[in-house]
Amino acid sequence: MSRSSGSYSTSDLSRKSGDIIAEALRHPVTITQRNKPRLVLLNIDDYERLMRQSDTRSAGTLETMSREMLDEFEAAVDAYAESEEVSR
Repeated sequence: MSRSSGSYSTSDLSRKSGDIIAEALRHPVTITQRNKPRLVLLNIDDYERLMRQSDTRSAGTLETMSREMLDEFEAAVDAYAESEEVSR
């Protein structure tokens, strides 16, 4: 995906939609409103690639955490507490 993208206003989008869509098929295009970036148009391949790379972290509770993860968490909390005591 190209880092350099065209930029158009929302009024450009209504006047030049065909040209803007054609450009968005080649690389992401920013749509601005009142001179602020508001939207990005990108082709489906780039969109799907972004979705595959998206953050897959999930939230849980101490009850659902694996023993190994809980041990790591407790060690991190202990290490943080010790570093706070040393800095006082």
